[in-house]
Amino acid sequence: MGDFPTHPSAVQPDWLNDRLRAAGLLDRGVVTAVRWEPIGTGQVGDSARFHLSYDRAGAGPATLAGKFPAEDQMSRGTAAAFGLYAKEVGFYREVAPQLGVRVPQALAAEIADDGVDFVLLFEDLGPARGGNQLASCSAADARAGIRQAAAIHGPSWGNDALTGIDWLQPREGQAEQIKALYGNAQAIFRERYADSLEPEFMAICEELNEAKDHWFGREGGPKSIVHGDFRLDNMLFDIKGGAEEIAVLDWQTVAAGNPLMDIGYFLGTGIGDELRRAHEDELLELYCAEMTARGVALTKDAIWDDYVLGAIHGISTAVFSAAYVERTERGDANFLSMARGGCALALQHGSMAKLKG
Repeated sequence: MGDFPTHPSAVQPDWLNDRLRAAGLLDRGVVTAVRWEPIGTGQVGDSARFHLSYDRAGAGPATLAGKFPAEDQMSRGTAAAFGLYAKEVGFYREVAPQLGVRVPQALAAEIADDGVDFVLLFEDLGPARGGNQLASCSAADARAGIRQAAAIHGPSWGNDALTGIDWLQPREGQAEQIKALYGNAQAIFRERYADSLEPEFMAICEELNEAKDHWFGREGGPKSIVHGDFRLDNMLFDIKGGAEEIAVLDWQTVAAGNPLMDIGYFLGTGIGDELRRAHEDELLELYCAEMTARGVALTKDAIWDDYVLGAIHGISTAVFSAAYVERTERGDANFLSMARGGCALALQHGSMAKLKG
C-alpha cells in the first residue's frame, strides 16, 4: 500500500495541502475542509470532483478532480491484469510532458506496487462540455479531436526514446492471453447483443473472432504514442468555460503502436457513422496537414490502409470490454455504438479483407 488515498472519501485536507503546495498552487492559507461528488462515466476507474474550503478566501483552486480504482471488482481485476492503472500513472509522470496534447495538469500520480491502488489528482477543467459517445458530435468537435491526435502522434512519431519506454510495451504473453479470452468475449457479446446489433455488423464481429490470430499482436507500420481509446467519452470540450477548445482524458490504454489505430478508432467507433461518412475525407486530410506541420509529411493515400485497419481496434475493444468490465445500461449502449461505427467503416472499406490479406 502506498501513503496516499485510494478512494475519494479518503482524501483529507492535509494531503491536499501538500499536493497544492508542491504544484505551486497554494502559497498562503490551508485547506480546511473537502467534499466530493462522483463525475464521469468511466467503467475502469472511478472519478470525483473535490470542492475545497480554505481558511482564507481565494487561497487556492476551488475544485480539483481525482481518479481512483474502480469499486467494481471485475473492472478493477481487468484493469490490474492488463496494467491499465500503471499505464495511466506512467503517462502523466513520463509521457505527457513530451507531447503537445492538452491534458489536465496532474498534481499527484501515485500507484502501489500491486498495480491496483492508485490516485491521480488533477486540475479541474470545468466548466466544460463532456464528449458523448451516444450523441456523436459536431464536425468542429471532430476536427478538434483530430488536431489533438496529431499533437499526440507528431512529437512521438519514430521517437524511440518515447516509444521504447519499458512499461509501454505489451507484457510478455499478453497477445496470447487476449486471444485465449477473446472467443469467450465474442460469445458473451453475441448472446447479449444478437437482437440489438445489425446482422451484417455481428457478422463482422464473428469474422474478427475467427481472424483473431491475425489481429492481436499485429505489428508493422509507423510507431508513435497512441491513446488506445480515442473517442468522445474521453474528451472534454470548451474547457474552463470555453477558454480552451478541448482536452483528452483517460490514458489507461496508452501504448506504443501504429498511430493510425487512433484515427481509425476515432472516425469509426468514436464519432458515429453518419458524421464519419460526411466528413471522412476532410478529417483525414486535416490529420495529414496537422502532422505535416509537425514535421511528419503524410498524405491520405499513404495512410489509407493503416487507417482502414485501425477501425478493427474499435470493434475488438467493444467486444472485449463488454465481456470483462462491469455491465451497465450506458455501457451496453456504448459498446453497441462502438461496434456499429467500427463495423460500418470496416464493411464499407474492406477492413477484414485487408487484415487477412
